[in-house]
Parts: sequence; C-alpha cells; structure tokens
Amino acid sequence: MRTAYSVETVRTAERELMARLPEGALMQRAAAGLAAACADLLGRVYGRRVVLLVGSGDNGGDALYAGARLARRGAGVTAVLLAPERAHSGGLAALRRAGGRAVGTDAAEGLIQRADLLLDGVVGIGGKGGLRPDAARLAEVAERARGAVVAVDLPSGVDADTGEVRGAAVRADLTVTFGTHKPGLLVDPAREYAGSVRLVDIGLGAVLPGEAELEALQHADVRRLLPVPGGESDKYRRGVVGIAAGSARYPGAAVLAVSGALRGGAGAVRYVGPAGDAVLARFPETLVSDQGPKQAGRVQAWVVGPGAGDDASAVGEVLASDVPVLIDADGLRLADRDAVRARTAPTLMTPHAGEAAALLGVPREEVEAARLASARELAARYDATVLLKGSTTLVADAAGGAVRVNPTGTPWLATAGSGDVLSGLAGSLLASGLTALDAASTAAYLHGLAGRFAADGAPAGAHDVAEAIPVAWRDVTET
Repeated sequence: MRTAYSVETVRTAERELMARLPEGALMQRAAAGLAAACADLLGRVYGRRVVLLVGSGDNGGDALYAGARLARRGAGVTAVLLAPERAHSGGLAALRRAGGRAVGTDAAEGLIQRADLLLDGVVGIGGKGGLRPDAARLAEVAERARGAVVAVDLPSGVDADTGEVRGAAVRADLTVTFGTHKPGLLVDPAREYAGSVRLVDIGLGAVLPGEAELEALQHADVRRLLPVPGGESDKYRRGVVGIAAGSARYPGAAVLAVSGALRGGAGAVRYVGPAGDAVLARFPETLVSDQGPKQAGRVQAWVVGPGAGDDASAVGEVLASDVPVLIDADGLRLADRDAVRARTAPTLMTPHAGEAAALLGVPREEVEAARLASARELAARYDATVLLKGSTTLVADAAGGAVRVNPTGTPWLATAGSGDVLSGLAGSLLASGLTALDAASTAAYLHGLAGRFAADGAPAGAHDVAEAIPVAWRDVTET
C-alpha cells in the first residue's frame, strides 16, 4: 500500500524524529537522497550545469545541500536566491565551500536556459496558493528550458494537502519527496505538475501514525482482496449481482454493465430492464427479468442507473432493498438523497466530475480543481461511499478515514461506455462480499489495468476494456 500524509502529520513526525537525531541529520538525509536522484537523472555529474532555484526555509536548504554534493562531484552549480537575506545559511555555506556560487534573480534567465538540470527548492510543503510574481517568472522560464526540472519534496506552487493548483506552479519532470508521499503528489491537478515521483526514506516511517490521508492500492493489496472461488463454491455462494440499467435509447449501457459484471467474479448476473434481448444476444448466461427489481429474484448487490434515461422507478425499488447498491450515471440524478441516506446497507456512488458537480450544486471546474475535497463532501452529504471518476479516480468512504487514489488510470479510458463497464465490475465485487470501499478501489484498479492492456498505445472502446478485465485480473494474481 502506498500512503500519503498531510502536512501537519508530516511536520509532527519530523519534529519527533529530529528530537532523536543530531542537529541537521534529517536535512542531510534528504539532501543525500535528492543529490543521488539528480545524479541518476544526469547520468554523468562531472561538468554538468546545475541551477538551484532557492527560496527561504528548509526546502531551499535541502536544495543547497544537495547542490553542494553535486558540486563536490564536479558539477557547476549555481543557486538563484529568491530571498538572499533569508536563504538557509548552513546550506549556502556548504554550497560555497564545495565550489558552487549564488546569484540573484536578475541573472537567472540565462542560467536556467543553459542548465542541464534545474532543482526547484522555491517553496516547501507548507506553501499555499500560487507562486509569487518573481517565482512565477522563474517557473515560466524553467518550463521552456531544455534541462530536466527536479522538484524538492513537492513542485512549488501546488497544495501538498489537496492537490489544488491555484496559480502559477513549477512543472517538474521528477519530484523527489521525503519520508512519505504527500496527497498533492497523487491527486490531480497537482499530480500532473509532479512528473515521476521518487520517495526517499529519511526514517519517518517509524513515527508516522497508522492511518494515512490517502492510500493507493498496489498489486499485492488487490491480489488479497480479489474473490477466489473455493471447492465448495457455487454460483450463489460466489455472489449474484443485479443490473438495473439501459433503456430503449441506451440499450448498450446495459450490455456493457453486464459485461463488466460477468468479468468481475460474480457467480451469476440478473438483468432487469428494457434491453433484455440485447443482453441475451451478447451474454446468454445472463438471468433476464422484465418484472422490475423487486421481482427479479435474490441478489447480493444491485447496480442501477447506467443508460436508465428518465425512469426513476427502478432506482427507487433498488434503493429500498437491503443489499449493497451501486448508483451510476442517470441513477445519480434520479436517486433521492434522503432515500440514499436512509439506507442501512452500503451504498456506492460512481459519478464523474460533471455528475458530482450537479449533485454538489457547483460548477464542474470546481470539482476538477478540488477533487479530494469534492469526493469527501459528496460522501458526507449522501452518507455513501463515493468513487469519483476522472484523471485521478478517488474513493472516499462514507465513514471517513483515508481516501483511496487509483494508480492505474489511463486517458485511454475516456471513452463512451467505459464507466458502464466499471459499474458492472464494481457491482460484481460488491456481490462477492467486499466492502464498498474495497469493491470500488479494487474495481478501479482492475479497470485501469484493463484500459492499458486494451489500448496498448492505440484507441480502444469500452467493449475492448471489458474483454481485457480477465487479463488485468491475471496480471494481478500472477505477479
């Protein structure tokens, strides 16, 4: 499990660890890891031109000490000081002793353009809002420069806790972060500014609390969660998922939701809706009913909403059931919030940013700019687990706690019907007995992998994604 902690938690852990260590030891650990990452990126250090963009405080100190290490290996290192009177004195002295030099911002543009590597040490994890004008100008020059940009702990100008970018910010090719990931490194829009992320162990793990702010499942975590049939399994013990989806206008939504469910490990799929003929033509193993959810037969979970149009009757019947329910697409618009909140069985909602914005009564841009806050707010309002789809898929649990971020997403999944496949897949995992949080995050993980395998660098449709789910499942279980 990859974890990320809030700035306040990291600061507390750093203070506790520093109290146990000699003065300056923690910064030296960070600088050593940072310098090593820069050396790896450069390939050859001797003779390379390195420019440090240095603000005040410890973030600039990390950059200066790392610059000193690179200078001792033969790099030509120049620090551009944005606030010379407040630059880290120890780091600046170390740089100069190693043969590096320091200049003001007036000389920065030419240096940046000629540099082989730029080290962004302008603002640390405590920064809020966009960069100030002088720093913003340097960030703009750095974005046009030929050299690689390495951010120290976090790209300057992004919010470490929320992933929001509220103004100018540095775009890094690599971010070297210390001790633990920060939420902003895993959540868009800030994630796009971070580039690749390299975690340097400085010993914080021993003092960080058990519950993180964010969690990102890895192969081993998903492998433990996936339902595997045993010798006594039959189709009912493996779970039966009900799909109430589709309409005369959107029969394909039903077909795609069923396709995701059949590949999600459920023992059987019951379909209810007007697209029964289309479903049976593609998946004859589906149990089809035209009597409505109440009369469909026993299920362990329901999926409702994909392609439903304006028919709210199925949504109401499903919400009144006593099994876990996944609400997607049109179902999100048709579901009564009080009815959702009144449910005693788990509820999982799977909106994209536009649907989440409509439910929250805010512009779509606000959700996209503050994805973490939006997912948490929606989960609180509906007392439901929320899977917020998008460039970074987030899963916020109704009970609070760590939000899960999916690391396998791909832009190739931005295709019509992909969300219907995800709904069926997640519903199947709900029916197998996983919690809403585990079902949502496991489904998102497999769905992302399937999208990558289906596309493999070329366009692929939702049907192709569904076909690739078993490939993704096998990749997880056999790795």
